Amino acid sequence: MSGTGPVEPTDAADFTDPTGSTGPVGTAQGQDTADVIGDNSPRLSDHWAALPPRVRRAALATAAAGAVAIAIAAVLLLPSPRPAPPPPRLHEPPPTPFPATVTTFAYSGIADAAEPGTASGSFRFAVSVRNGPPVTLVITGAAYPGLHAYTAPDAPVIVRAGAPHPITVRISVTDCAGLPRNASLPFFDVTLRNTRAIQHHSFIFGGAYSRDLSRLLHAACDPL
Repeated sequence: MSGTGPVEPTDAADFTDPTGSTGPVGTAQGQDTADVIGDNSPRLSDHWAALPPRVRRAALATAAAGAVAIAIAAVLLLPSPRPAPPPPRLHEPPPTPFPATVTTFAYSGIADAAEPGTASGSFRFAVSVRNGPPVTLVITGAAYPGLHAYTAPDAPVIVRAGAPHPITVRISVTDCAGLPRNASLPFFDVTLRNTRAIQHHSFIFGGAYSRDLSRLLHAACDPL
């Protein structure tokens, strides 16, 4: 049977796709009608904007404090600069020695023999200065109150470093009372001076000088 008649409207929803699927033309089953061109999930800026102002201020303050702490830690961890090495010291001369530490007395022997009734005698010594400036020497006393000692000639003795300087010491007996006849470790009191200091010192002798001084004491103080 054939014939023509009015075309009846059809609903797109009722259209059957030749592939066997039903739905709007050009739409796969289970898809939205619009193409997906981006993710519609909330962005970070949207989250930040949605936070209350009080929360945002607290977060900013915390971040600023953390940045300051990191900066301070970085400064503290910087290696400290090493101090500059001291400049090289030039050779410094040794200090001037004290006169008592460089001066020595050595007994050389009697200058004249003590005779009975003699109240004085002469004794030879050699004075040495090991190093340093010259030393001025003055004898100020002998071992006992009844003795008087002085250099002959009676003047300060200047001794320079190097060779021993010979001197003669004159000893006079001024008072026999209380004097021992046998001298034991007699000494001289002296004043020593150089450019470093002035020192009062005593030089003690034994051996030959003790025997020779004892002869003088016997000669001057023993009854004839």
